[in-house]
Amino acid sequence: MKRKVDYTWRLSELMAARGLHNTTDLIPLLAERDITLSRPQVYRLVNQRPERVSLQVIAALCDIFECTPADLLTTTAADARARKAGTSAAPNVVQLDRTVRPRRANILDE
Repeated sequence: MKRKVDYTWRLSELMAARGLHNTTDLIPLLAERDITLSRPQVYRLVNQRPERVSLQVIAALCDIFECTPADLLTTTAADARARKAGTSAAPNVVQLDRTVRPRRANILDE
């Protein structure tokens, strides 16, 4: 069975818990750890869900907020829903099997 994997980026929550309410407050903290990012890059890092992040940036963020990568992003995995087949009847549909159906009429030639 296929599984659907997803994650939640929690950097803005960690910043708010630490009292950092502006994304630009993160720039000098990253610079202390030899990470140079522009203001738009830091804004996207905080406010958007990143698809590709350097491990050095993740390590620097974990050092800044004294957390683990598991605190920085939360992962979820669930079984993908199976497609419904058109053959199964919905609960409000009456099944008409052969025993319930009327018999076919035979018309005889006279």
